[in-house]
Amino acid sequence: MGEIVDSLGMEQPSVSKHLRVLLQVGLVDVRRDGRRMLYRTNAEAIRPLHEWTETFERFWRHQLNSVKERAERKSNPSNDSGPDFTSRRKNDHDSNKN
Repeated sequence: MGEIVDSLGMEQPSVSKHLRVLLQVGLVDVRRDGRRMLYRTNAEAIRPLHEWTETFERFWRHQLNSVKERAERKSNPSNDSGPDFTSRRKNDHDSNKN
């Protein structure tokens, strides 16, 4: 769990709570190794969730790419070319309301 806490930058109690919920719904498995609890995703349980979200991918793809690009620019300010004034066409905005 320590690796998860470190990589997410969250407090340990918050990570524990989220992992407990994921365990309760069967999305992760856990095993004890001494004092450590080792978590692993349950691919079979996650598959239906993945398949369901794929149905919406065409609606999300553009927004997710924009979020990714902004996050990458913020994490590497030396490559920042200034404010992003990318114009949006009306049809782009309207088609993403779903």
